[in-house]
Amino acid sequence: MKRVPIKNGEQYRQSINRLKPNVVFRGNPVTGDISEHPAFRGLIATQSMLYDMQGQDEYIDRMTYPSPLMKEPVGLSFLPPKTRSDLKRRRVMMSLWADRHHGYLGRSPDYMNTALMAYFSAADLLAELNPEYADNLKNYYVYCRELDITLSHAFIQPIASRISMFRDEFEDSIAAKVHEYNKNGLVVSGAFLLATQGVTSEEILIFPTPTPSFGEDNPYTFAFAIPSNSPGLTFLCRESYVQGDSIYDYPLSSRFEEMDTLVLCDHVQVPRDRVFLYGDAGLAHAFIAESQFHAHVSHQILCRYIAKTKFFLGLVEYLVKSYALDSPAVREQVCEIITVLEILESMMTQAENKAAKNRWGIMVPNKNTMLVANYYFPKVYYRMVEIVQTLASSGLIMIPSEKDFQGSLASCLEKYFKLYDMDPQDVVALHRLAWELSASSFAGRQIQYERFFFGGPNTVTERLYSGYSSREKHLERIAHFLNL
Repeated sequence: MKRVPIKNGEQYRQSINRLKPNVVFRGNPVTGDISEHPAFRGLIATQSMLYDMQGQDEYIDRMTYPSPLMKEPVGLSFLPPKTRSDLKRRRVMMSLWADRHHGYLGRSPDYMNTALMAYFSAADLLAELNPEYADNLKNYYVYCRELDITLSHAFIQPIASRISMFRDEFEDSIAAKVHEYNKNGLVVSGAFLLATQGVTSEEILIFPTPTPSFGEDNPYTFAFAIPSNSPGLTFLCRESYVQGDSIYDYPLSSRFEEMDTLVLCDHVQVPRDRVFLYGDAGLAHAFIAESQFHAHVSHQILCRYIAKTKFFLGLVEYLVKSYALDSPAVREQVCEIITVLEILESMMTQAENKAAKNRWGIMVPNKNTMLVANYYFPKVYYRMVEIVQTLASSGLIMIPSEKDFQGSLASCLEKYFKLYDMDPQDVVALHRLAWELSASSFAGRQIQYERFFFGGPNTVTERLYSGYSSREKHLERIAHFLNL
């Protein structure tokens, strides 16, 4: 394996352009450099900035650690935490990135770095099925860590595929499946939803939700990772929410629009050394649980929740200050967001202080706290959006563009959009930010994304209800009180 240091933004950009994956956007294949395409260039520029950060003198000690293999710096989000101090180091690193993208990148590179670290830590469990699987996963983790691979993932299948799995015979089924498993690896076909950043990542990890209904050699159960330009792999893009090049007009989508894709596999050949699991749905479920996947990635997600809430609070404070709003009702709304921020930050403290080692010797953020955070934030996120909509009022509706300030009515805008001591262009910039955050198509995607980030509301509720370990203790408290 050729060793490279932590990559910088230009190396990331060049790597994505060099891959040339099969991408379809608005019905047509994407040609040319991905980094120059209007649907992707803003995100790639932002993510390049993140990669630049980790090598800068100001940040390198907080964002990297010495590779166990080569002793050169590697991304700290790859670090398997062995102590509470390690957890806090990881949080500092992830928060630096989250603060830079203000929580708007749901799939910044540290998300999948964290997921892969969690899987790596429990890789020995896979040896029960096949020692080769454990070795493959461990080697892949090292490969991603040492080469600073940008990784995407796909876990969920379309509804039609899930129905077909149970309704149709194997040959007719459109569910994601393994056609053949031979000495060269797997041959896989199927479709997967919502591979966020699939186009702007170097590799993709595919691990469909296991279904334990098809025997020991279950062709619908598998996990693997492949390069994004693998033959037979296609990314079908949704509509882009980037509506123009102007950062002034589109301050969020121009920087943080993460493309979501439908991943299509048509007899994709998965190399044998990239197969991490095949055939055993029970083991697949156990592996997800034993790796503490949800707890570890929730630690990263909570960093993002906090950064995003800070951004909301800053915007609301700016609206209140700019409009000279001062009433009990306004203060109440500001205090709602302050409360959300303080609750999230308290959750972070508790998750780390009550962390415990699992059977693999890995320090895991407190599971109860993480489950509550995943349940709580989607519910309050919509309320924070509503507060911005309420305070910004008609400012969300009539918002001139950057070009209007250069047009024939510029003098009118200078006259009628001046607000106290704020320059008219600054007033409109504030309105445009509030609009993109709360009322644009970009905002709508953010609302839906947060609502379903870790599954539908029922799934998240069931995960908390079933996984909350203190329920029995509180039940016993009442039984003791009543002498039952």
